Amino acid sequence: MGKRDKARYMNIAEGSIGECEYYLILTQDLGYASTENLRAQLEEISKMTRAYAHAILNSNF
Repeated sequence: MGKRDKARYMNIAEGSIGECEYYLILTQDLGYASTENLRAQLEEISKMTRAYAHAILNSNF
């Protein structure tokens, strides 16, 4: 698997993270549960995923 494939995989993961965020917002808005903690954790995961994709594309391997 090459750099571009790995970066694309991370991009797909970002899309899934966005979908999860949508459902957490919906859950909060409908009053089913408080999701602030989960959304904060998801934001951290998103940052790590973006950083990993950036590192993959800028590596010399």
